[in-house]
This record gives sequence, structure tokens and C-alpha cells, in this order.
Amino acid sequence: MSIRDVYIVDAVRTPIGKFGGALSSVRPDDLAAHVVRALVDRTPELDPGRIDDVYFGDANGAGEDNRDVARMAVLLAGLPVTVPGVTVNRLCGSGLEAVVQAARAVATGDASIVLAGGVESMSRAPWVLPKPERAFPAGHQELYSSTLGWRMVNPRMPAEWTVSLGEGAEQIADKHAISRERQDAFALESHRKAARAWADGLFDGEIAPYEGVDLARDECVRENTSMEALAKLKPAFRPDGTVTAGNASPLNDGAAALLLVDEDGLRACGREPLARIRASAVTGIEPQLFGLGPVEAVQRALGRAGRGFADLAVMELNEAFAAQALGCLAEWPELDPAVVNPRGGAIAIGHPLGASGARLAGSVAHQLAAAGSGTGLAALCIGVGQGIAVVLER
Repeated sequence: MSIRDVYIVDAVRTPIGKFGGALSSVRPDDLAAHVVRALVDRTPELDPGRIDDVYFGDANGAGEDNRDVARMAVLLAGLPVTVPGVTVNRLCGSGLEAVVQAARAVATGDASIVLAGGVESMSRAPWVLPKPERAFPAGHQELYSSTLGWRMVNPRMPAEWTVSLGEGAEQIADKHAISRERQDAFALESHRKAARAWADGLFDGEIAPYEGVDLARDECVRENTSMEALAKLKPAFRPDGTVTAGNASPLNDGAAALLLVDEDGLRACGREPLARIRASAVTGIEPQLFGLGPVEAVQRALGRAGRGFADLAVMELNEAFAAQALGCLAEWPELDPAVVNPRGGAIAIGHPLGASGARLAGSVAHQLAAAGSGTGLAALCIGVGQGIAVVLER
């Protein structure tokens, strides 16, 4: 069996909304349908009936995004009912996992034209009430928030594995001696880079605003923040800790999608591709050190692509926490930090869990297209201790 080249024809995303913000009134299945429709509308030569499948990442899936949000997006977007859809879950890596699975289908000849993306509404994530162990319980029942993190933990899990995500970031800060000041400086630079990118119009080609919502740009970017303002924030997870709301990614809502094709699909689209998918990798690590998950995944993906850190023109590394991102960078001493998140990262732009990986892959593709050539990489850490990375080329 021959392996086919997989091309990214286009990539779109919504502006990222903040928790309880502009997109909080929009259902996640509608957010997903919006980027699917936008992607199809931007390629008028493509017959939607030729789309072989739609892959979407979704980390929570406990509310309005239940019952296969990818298929719901197909139907709500008005695509032919013959177009199928499948939802995948690798927590924070779900959007990139959707891209990987879609690319694999194209590469092996199981599909020619696919959509891949991700969605999350953390604002609308519901509370969950477990069924009682026996009927007619007399006592009170506990509700769990499905917004983020561990819930209904299996008691067989070791306690050191099930610490909060923020405590995991604190442990990475301890491991690599990453000070509060360094974390705040990293966060400040993320906001500054994102603000410059918006001001320079660098996101214009990938943004599809949601009609009827007053949100033209990412809602959490704070161009006027400062080291002084960040220093005033209290530690969020340890009384004497270093991780704060200011040097961590916020809670967010948003969606992103990419159009992936083989050579036949490329002709059907009538467009020049942004980039080509070269290789991918997923890896595991101790759950509490989830933030370092990308370290090995990135190295494996680069090895499979026959590339090294010196070949990278751009890397989009998801900034779940400044401590986490800085911990990864500390373990890649040969990587030039100047190529990492040149347009800002999730601390400023936001991290709508299931959508983030698709946003990162789309951003790398657009940046490579703007440069005209080069190698790029998208990578994310994943709760419960995993990492995922994808190498793109143009």
C-alpha cells in the first residue's frame, strides 16, 4: 500500500471567547457547525457531497456537545446527510488528534477529502449528577463540574496522579526551578505577541467570526497588562506557589477546522495548499507531569519527519501554563525559543480544550504559507499525562 501526501488546503477558527464571555450564549454544536460551514464556503469549487468524513475533537462532551458533535456539526452546517462525522477525545490534544486521524485516513487511501477540527464551550459545560449506587438514596447527592480537570476519580488511582492541573504545573516549576518572575514574564510576552499579531492583521486569514456575536478578536488578549499587574495576582494552587491566573491559560469557548485532501482532492478544491502534513507522534508520561508530555512527542515526530529542531521555522506549543511551556523549553536546549509561538500563545489567545490542537495546526499552516516554505510543528500537553505533536511542511 502506498502512502499518499496529505495537504492542508485551508484552516479557519472562531475568535476565542472568554469564560462567560461573548461566545457563552452559543452552543458548542453551533460553534462546530459554524467553522465547518465557513471552511466549505471558503472553497466554492468543492462539492460538499465529496467530503468523505468529518473528524472533530471535543474534550468534555458532557453537555450540548454530546451525541457525536462532529455529526451534529455536519447536519447543522447544512452539509449533505451523506457526509459522516466522528468525534474523538484525547482531552487537550483532541483537536490535533482529529487532524492526525483525518490525515491518516487520507494517507492510507480511505478518504480523499476530509474536514478535521475541534470545539469546546467551557462556559456551557454542565454539572454532572452521577446515578446513586442504590435506588432511593436518603442522603444528599454531589454535583460535579465538567468544565475542567479530574472528576468522579476512580479510588484505585494513586493520589499523586490525580492532583489538580495547577498543582502539576507547580511540580514542573519545582523540577526546573522556574521562578514566578520568569512565568509572569513569559505570560506578558504571550499577550504582547498576540496583541501585535492582531494589530498587524496576521490572524485575519484564519478568523471566521460568529454571526450575531460581537467578537472580532480573541477576547482574553490583554495588551495593556504589565509585570506589575501580574505580580499582584495571588497564587492559585499553593499558598506559597508560583502559578497564578495570570501565568496560566484561561477557560475559553471556540472552534477551529481544517480541510485535508490528497492529490485528487486538491484538484477538486481548485486551490493551492497551505502546507503538507509530514509526521506525528503521541507519547505518555506520569499524569502529574502532564505538562512535559510534549517533550518526547515532539522529538519523535521530528525524527519520523527526518527533521531536527534547527529545521523549524515555527513551533506552536500550547501554553496551558507558563511553567509547563518553560519546562518543555528547558528540555529542548537546541531549540531556538524565537520560533515558538511568534503570534502569542494560549495564555493570551485562550485554550478551548478540544479546539486548541486544531487552532495550533491551522496557525502553523497559515504561517508556513505566509513564509512561502519551511517546516513547522504543533504540540500540546494533555491532562492525565500525554503529549501530541504534528510536523508540517511547505
